[in-house]
Amino acid sequence: MSRLKSCALWVALAVGLSTAAQGQIVSLRSGAVQGETVGDVTSFKGIPYAAAPVGALRWRPPQPAGKWHGVRDATRFGADCMQPRTTFGDSGNPAGMSEDCLFVNLWRPAQVQAGKLPVMVWIHGGAFHFGSGAQPAYDGQHLARRGVVLVSINYRMGRFGFFAFPSLTREHPQEAKGNYAFMDQIAALRWVRDNIAAFGGDPSNVTVFGESAGGVSVHTLLTSPQARGLFHKAIIESGGGRDGTLTARPLDRDGSDANYPVSAHTIGLNFARRHGIEGGDAAALKELRSLTAEKVLDGGAERVGKDGPQIYPGPIVDGRVIVETAEAAYRAGRQAKVPLLIGSNSAEVPGGFLAVSDKSELFDSFGKGRAAAVAAYDPEGSKDFAVLLTQVTTDRVWAEPARLAARAFTQAGSPAYLYRFSYVADSLKSTLVAGAPHASEIEYVFGTIPWRLGPTVTPRDKDVARQMGDYWTNFARSGNPNGGGLPEWPRFTAAMNEILDMQNDGTVVGGPDANRARIDATELSEGKVIPR
Repeated sequence: MSRLKSCALWVALAVGLSTAAQGQIVSLRSGAVQGETVGDVTSFKGIPYAAAPVGALRWRPPQPAGKWHGVRDATRFGADCMQPRTTFGDSGNPAGMSEDCLFVNLWRPAQVQAGKLPVMVWIHGGAFHFGSGAQPAYDGQHLARRGVVLVSINYRMGRFGFFAFPSLTREHPQEAKGNYAFMDQIAALRWVRDNIAAFGGDPSNVTVFGESAGGVSVHTLLTSPQARGLFHKAIIESGGGRDGTLTARPLDRDGSDANYPVSAHTIGLNFARRHGIEGGDAAALKELRSLTAEKVLDGGAERVGKDGPQIYPGPIVDGRVIVETAEAAYRAGRQAKVPLLIGSNSAEVPGGFLAVSDKSELFDSFGKGRAAAVAAYDPEGSKDFAVLLTQVTTDRVWAEPARLAARAFTQAGSPAYLYRFSYVADSLKSTLVAGAPHASEIEYVFGTIPWRLGPTVTPRDKDVARQMGDYWTNFARSGNPNGGGLPEWPRFTAAMNEILDMQNDGTVVGGPDANRARIDATELSEGKVIPR
């Protein structure tokens, strides 16, 4: 080969490699990022959507991310947010955990046209204490192959995400206070609005979805004035919806809320006192900000000892991000007018939410709905108490509140689709006899069941996952989950009470809810019925 031809070959190879690399480079407002293409999906990980909330920015609303020069490597996850060290929330992320954790991750088809694909923004669960966008169950490649841009986010949790203190409330009075987790989520949605077109996503077609605490977050976003207009559809998986289940407490008025008589300010003072910091002035706040992240985390404790003072508030009615509970907003029709897909699993948890010890106490807890509950749940009186407790807890905490939300949306003129996920993987059917537990639907939605089940995954497991992924992405595309030959998912109406049941044998059935009598009895026990 002549020297001239050799040079020409190397030039051609260099041009080809440069073109391939540049196909993974995206220019954003803050700088350029380079992702990674594997097969037919390109991913971008660890992109900051806000400044690191450290030092003086601890317990401040998220601030704009700084700009960078050159091309930022976006092939690895950023750090998870601070959380207790347990296997429950462990993502296996090599970056570990840090206060510097406000990152987004993104998956898209490798070949896209600019600004055209529907966008799905995932908010992880974990009781506002655990989790991250880097968990393997949330790998977005399978949804991206269906023609969407999938975004997962990190947000501050525990005392980093929810904290109030008297001098903190007085500091920067123009800023929202307390709900830093929700402020982070809103900041991430603003980042999506401003940047997603560069990745091929459509900023006017954004679906926000989440499970458990992520579902509670979606309820909050649907009813927060600060999130209005940032998304166009919503999916809530096992997120409750009634007051009393991970709902918000008052900021500074002790005794003003029957569910939460201790205010967030008092809880903040309790936490400071635990670390030898007295008073609620600016000097005390400075000391709190100087605590190490591990001391703020404090092992995730919510109280000092078993019966000691509370030191963690959870969500707070701050008057800006949260102005009212989701239930109150739904009753008044003040939620965002967007399509809603909502539901729960068939056996969420084996009790734990209800302090009862036998059938009599369980049915007494229904109050005026007691007779209806007995008739709906155990007319023969032969059902095992543990089974009953799981069913009642599932309905009271998750299934009935989901119906309440679906009814509120239809009354406000927005389409709603209600589901129950009852499927248990073939390899687990002999052990999970009560039904599908909390969070078990996630791997089916994301198509990551091989990660969870390994070699035990069956063709039926895969088929259920295929249908779930198709329903979810259909909804993200058009606001209607139907299409592509899937079994018909009826739109919810209060009169017919339609639901889609992903049944344990793998069949999918849409129609009037077979559990309606149970849900009606549960609603009656609440004594709170949205007028039909």
